[in-house]
Amino acid sequence: LDDLMRGELMLLPGLTYLMEQVLLADPGTIHAAREALKGAIGLALGARLEGLHARASAMPFAMDAAAKGARKVKSLALVYLAAADPRRAAELAKKQYDSAGNMTDRQGALMVLTGLPGAERTAALLDFYNRFQGNALVIDKWFALQASSAHPEVLHHVRALAEHPDFTLKNPNRVRSLYMAFTGTPQGFHAPSGEGYRLIADLILALDPLNPQTAARFVPALGRWRRIEPNRAALMRAELERVAAAPALSRDTYEQVTRSLG
Repeated sequence: LDDLMRGELMLLPGLTYLMEQVLLADPGTIHAAREALKGAIGLALGARLEGLHARASAMPFAMDAAAKGARKVKSLALVYLAAADPRRAAELAKKQYDSAGNMTDRQGALMVLTGLPGAERTAALLDFYNRFQGNALVIDKWFALQASSAHPEVLHHVRALAEHPDFTLKNPNRVRSLYMAFTGTPQGFHAPSGEGYRLIADLILALDPLNPQTAARFVPALGRWRRIEPNRAALMRAELERVAAAPALSRDTYEQVTRSLG
């Protein structure tokens, strides 16, 4: 196999796809099973994955298929290693980050590090921000990588990032990069406590007076309550009802909320 095809075969089905395969999905159970599978693969194939990472890391940067494939499998190998041996994965990811000569390798390493605890994560995030501060598109990616991470504290990270000097509700791209990315996290958005749903409902209410169109785009994330297990579904619906009851709601948001509740 060439590495481009190998990279495709190494991808697990995503959480959204898996949730769509059942009538009522339990995001927590599906996430736990998917993470356990990643860990089992990483444990069983650890040596081979490290070998794959080392081989791909030795490939010089180029725009041909072989080099593109090497960059793809390099970061995917780290994903499985992170689920099985976080300490070792953090070392390899930080090494990949520090030696990266292109954005693909740098972002791939940072994506893995954002889901892991430790000094390597903090150092890489700080370096990435300082390196690309002023480049709005890249800083959008910096926000999104943290907000979509597998880190168990992602909800608290998003709350902290909302207070960052570079974040503002007046910038639609920045809002989407942080909060839309967050709606895909099973351990954050779908936290059993309902805090993730409350966070998005609060965002909708705060954003609606400033940018009704962008606010309305966040409603469907809560509107999927009919396909979620009963406990979470009730929490999601309650947040939609809270939004619907807000005075002076824009037409865009009101239509989305009433459609989601109907």
